[in-house]
Amino acid sequence: MERAELAGWLRLSLTPGIGDGAARRLLAAFGLPERIFSQPDAALREVVSHAQAEALAQPPNGLQAQIDLTWQWLQAGDDKVSRRVVTLGDAGYPASLLEMADPPLMLYVLGATGFDLTQLGHSIAVVGSRNPTPQGATNARSFGRALGEAGLPVVSGLALGVDGAAHQGALDAAGDAPVLATVAVVGTGLDRVYPARHRDLAHRITLQGLIVSELPLGTPPLTQNFPKRNRLIAGLARGTLVVEAALQSGSLITARLTSEQGKEVFAIPGSIHSPQSRGCHALIRQGAKLVESVNDILEELPPLHAPRTASASPLYGNATGVAAASSSSPEDPLLEVLGFEPASLDALSARTGWGAAELQAKMLELELDGHVSRLPGGLFQRVAST
Repeated sequence: MERAELAGWLRLSLTPGIGDGAARRLLAAFGLPERIFSQPDAALREVVSHAQAEALAQPPNGLQAQIDLTWQWLQAGDDKVSRRVVTLGDAGYPASLLEMADPPLMLYVLGATGFDLTQLGHSIAVVGSRNPTPQGATNARSFGRALGEAGLPVVSGLALGVDGAAHQGALDAAGDAPVLATVAVVGTGLDRVYPARHRDLAHRITLQGLIVSELPLGTPPLTQNFPKRNRLIAGLARGTLVVEAALQSGSLITARLTSEQGKEVFAIPGSIHSPQSRGCHALIRQGAKLVESVNDILEELPPLHAPRTASASPLYGNATGVAAASSSSPEDPLLEVLGFEPASLDALSARTGWGAAELQAKMLELELDGHVSRLPGGLFQRVAST
């Protein structure tokens, strides 16, 4: 993209009062942005309102600085990691977003050279709580890995919790192979990483995946931008898997948008006592497919290519980590008594007849071995190892 063309797209996208809908009408009427800004006021008013036509007549504040910043950002790409701006109508613009009611005018893309957003025809979004249970985090990473092994790129939002675990699982599956492992859709400009603790993860993604935003460089993490980000996650992927989610959750917004686009929604059930499972249970009641293994997803979304390492993951079996954990320590009676619901020491003492000191020692041993996690409120939960 030449600098003058970039300047036209930035001016159109940054003009106050010109949303994506008005911009699309202008593009349909006049062609590329440079032609829009050369139109007389009367011609513009035939397409947009008087106020919008007046706004188009003046460059928005800070436009030149934004052009300079974006141009410099684009020039900083190299042979391994490229930086691109993909505009509506470009050959590299993902067809799935064109089916949305409000496709973004511009997409900023950062990632491995040779990959692009047109390769996401058989991808799946994996979303969920920013504060998952230990089992939820394990499931997210395990499903991300199993989906990657099956040849499905994982789309998520780089958030803490389920998102980050799903990205990591997909990268684990890719290993050193030159495949598009995962795509992170973020709610900030691509010149910053949010949350900051995912800086290393973001770097890994740029080497074996893509990071995408519709927001201009320099955009901070503003609350109102994350629902917009969620619609792109739903739009890019062919279906959405919700791992854990409370009833009031951005993940349920992504699931709703997925359903409205006529795509598949999947949900992993959990404990009836866990607030983080209620969103998934609500989705299942509304028609989402209950998921116990990756095969439940592959039945609906078969990959384009044969699985890379399907036999390597227990998630190709009939159940997820529950089955795996049941066989991980079959000789340990305390794990059998604990089950998969959170339990207190008092409850375990009542079930086993053991004293508090003996239970504390045994639970610490199981925790160090990775079979049990300690939850707030003095509760313990068995962790299914996958």
